[in-house]
Amino acid sequence: MRAWRSSTQPRRRRSPPTGRCTRTAGTATRRSTTSSSSTGGHAAGRSWRAIRPGSVVASPTRCSARWRRWPEVDFSLTPAQVEYRERIRTLIREVHRPEHTERQHRTGTFDSPEINRALAAGGFLERAIPGYGDGDPIELWMLFNELEKAAVPADGIAMALMVAGVIAYVGTEAQKAEFLPQVLAGDTLVSLGYSEPECGSDVASAQTRAVRDGDDWVVNGAKMWTTMAHVAKWVLLLTRTDPDVPKHRGLTFFLIPLDLPGITIDAVYTMGTERTNATFYDDVRVPDRYRVGEVDGGWRVMAVALAFERGLMGGTAAGVPLLRHFHHWAANVRDDDGRRLVDDPLVRERMVRVAVDNEVAALMTLRTAYIAATGGLPGLEGSMVKVHATEAYQRAARWFSEAAAPAALLQFDQPGAAAEGWIEYDLRHSPVTTIYGGTSEINRNNIAERHLGLPKAR
Repeated sequence: MRAWRSSTQPRRRRSPPTGRCTRTAGTATRRSTTSSSSTGGHAAGRSWRAIRPGSVVASPTRCSARWRRWPEVDFSLTPAQVEYRERIRTLIREVHRPEHTERQHRTGTFDSPEINRALAAGGFLERAIPGYGDGDPIELWMLFNELEKAAVPADGIAMALMVAGVIAYVGTEAQKAEFLPQVLAGDTLVSLGYSEPECGSDVASAQTRAVRDGDDWVVNGAKMWTTMAHVAKWVLLLTRTDPDVPKHRGLTFFLIPLDLPGITIDAVYTMGTERTNATFYDDVRVPDRYRVGEVDGGWRVMAVALAFERGLMGGTAAGVPLLRHFHHWAANVRDDDGRRLVDDPLVRERMVRVAVDNEVAALMTLRTAYIAATGGLPGLEGSMVKVHATEAYQRAARWFSEAAAPAALLQFDQPGAAAEGWIEYDLRHSPVTTIYGGTSEINRNNIAERHLGLPKAR
C-alpha cells in the first residue's frame, strides 16, 4: 500500500515488450510475482500491499496505440469474486426497502443507516477500506458498483470508507485505532471539508487557516458543500498552515470531530434535492493528534483521497438504474394508438447507446481497480472514467426526459410521473455529478497535461 504513487508525480513512458502493456508498479513479493493478466483472473485477489517499488507488472493502462491489443489481459472475475458479488447482491435484496428511497428524497440525505449496519455485520466494510484487512480494490469496486446499480442511497458510507482508506494509508497508528473501528461498525459518517465560498474546484487556494498553538491548532474559516456534515461525526478538513509558500505547498489536513466548540453547520439544498452544508470554524482548537499527514503536506494526502474517490468509490454507474427505470416504464406506457414507447425505433436506439455507455464506464472503472490492485494510484484513470461516466449519465437523463415528454417533469409524489419520478430526479441530479469530485474541465486538463503532455490551458 505504501507503494501507491501520487497522481501529482510525472510518469515516464516506457517501450512495452511485444504483445503486452507494462507499467512500473512495484517489486513483486512472493505473493505477487504473477502479472495481473496471466492467471485468467488478475492480481486483484492479492493483498493491497503485495507490490513494492521497482517491478514491472502487466496491467491494462496507458500504452501507445500499437500496443493496445493486450492479448493477456482478462477482465473476468475469479470464482471467489463472483461469489463475493453475489453476497453483496443478496444483502441488498434483503435489506434495501422502498422507505429508504423515500427518506432519501424527503430529507435530501443520501445515506441508509440500516444498510450501513448490515454491510458492517456482513464484513463488507472491513474488506472495502483500501489498505486495510484482506480486501482488494476489485471488492471495493464491486461493493459500490452494486450499491449504485441498485439505487441504494450510499453516499454517506462511501465518504466514510474513502476517508478510512486515507487514514489507513497515511494516518498514525493512534488515528487508525480511534477512527477505523468506528467506520467498521457502520454507524459513523465523515464529511469532506475541501471547497470554500471563494474557491470551489480550485481547492489548492483554500484559505481556512490553521495556526499552531502549543499542542493544538486553532482553525478559522468556512467550507462549502460539506455534504453529510449534519449527520457525520468527523470532517476531513483541508487547511492552510503556511500562507507564504506556493499554494500547493502550504496545506495540511486534519480529521476533526464535528462536536468541537466553535463549529457551526448550516443547511444548503441543491437542485437535485440533496442536502449539503456550509460549515464555519471559529477559533476551533484541534489537538495535533488529529493532523493527517505532514505539516504542509496536504496536497499529497489530497492525491490519495481523489484517487480513491474517482472511479473506485462509485459515481460511475448512475446510468444503470436510470436505464432500468426508463425501460420498465417505457415497456408499460402506450400512446393513443396503443403502441408502446419502448417499440419506438429512436427510443430503442437511445436505450442501446446508454447501455453501451454504461458498459464502457464499467470497464473503465474496473481498469482503475486493476491498477490499484497492482500497486498503482489510478489518478489519471480515475479522471478518465469520471468524465465519461458522469457526462454519459447527464446525456442519458436528457434523452430519456425528451422521450418521456411532459411526464418527465413530474416528481416522485405526483400521479403519472415517468418511471415513478426517477426521470425527473435524474434530470435534476445529473448536472452536479460533472462538478463534485473534480469538474469535467479540471479532469480534462489533468488528462491533457499529465497524460498527453499538452500545454497548460491557462
